[in-house]
Amino acid sequence: MYKIGIIQKIHDKGLELLDAHRDFEYEIIDDVSEENLLKKIHLYDAVSLRVSKLSNNLLSKATKLKVISRHGVGYDNVDTSYLKQNNITLLITATANAIAVSEHVFYLMLTISKNFLNLDNEVRIGNFKSNINKFETFELHNKEILIAGFGRIGKNLIKKCLGFDMKVKVFDPFVDEQVIRNMGGEKVDNFENALKTLDFLSLHIPLNKNTQDLIDLKKMKTMKKTSVIINTARGGIVNEADLNQALNEKTILAAGLDVFSNEPINLNNPLLKNKGIIMSPHTAALTNECKIRMGKETAQNIIDFFEKKVNKNMLVNL
Repeated sequence: MYKIGIIQKIHDKGLELLDAHRDFEYEIIDDVSEENLLKKIHLYDAVSLRVSKLSNNLLSKATKLKVISRHGVGYDNVDTSYLKQNNITLLITATANAIAVSEHVFYLMLTISKNFLNLDNEVRIGNFKSNINKFETFELHNKEILIAGFGRIGKNLIKKCLGFDMKVKVFDPFVDEQVIRNMGGEKVDNFENALKTLDFLSLHIPLNKNTQDLIDLKKMKTMKKTSVIINTARGGIVNEADLNQALNEKTILAAGLDVFSNEPINLNNPLLKNKGIIMSPHTAALTNECKIRMGKETAQNIIDFFEKKVNKNMLVNL
């Protein structure tokens, strides 16, 4: 009997997959404080993981742990060095969230380009068209977007961009130029040069020591004043203090953020008062359909691991 720790509940459709296997016994852990996890983690052969952190301190107590099934694609909340040293497998829900996140990117771009939140408010307060010249709008047609990171989300996003007749450039050193060209994009090798001409930057890269503060004030100053930054990847890739300054000084036009350096965002964070940003609480992937897909993939990854038939697309090479 394998004991599974479900660290924060996954969708019932995923739990049903585990229920169907007599070899699995699972416990849902709602209290994800380190203090509580320290009491329990030694019990489990496998855990699923959402947004809570598995530090070196926690993992060192997980003496039975063989596999972590991440409910999502990012894994900066796991001490991967410890996993590698102790031969613990890390699996992700690689195919679950591409549609939801790419749609969210488009929602942010359309909301910004149509100045939708301000126009909605004008109608609600009775101004209707009296201030219409105060709020500029623009089209996505013929605008240039740079997609940084061309995994499943980037590949899903490019189809939507081309549907709006946008010009798509892609920066991803790990993807062959022909793959990008076949999908209708243009590969760029110099990221900083590409920043100079874009209208939209959409980030789909992991957070690590190379991408921390990748988009800082220096880079923003090279961008057009009409540029828009969209980040649905990880907080910390965009330097928040620099972004706040760039927007206040009108260095760039706007930003759409679904992720933040600290989550939940600190209520003293000046970004909350910046009218140049639209924000969502790290929910780009949390559509009804995507929650089902992620729950099922999270559970299936655990099942596949113990049945020795891991899907290589789900496996993180540590």
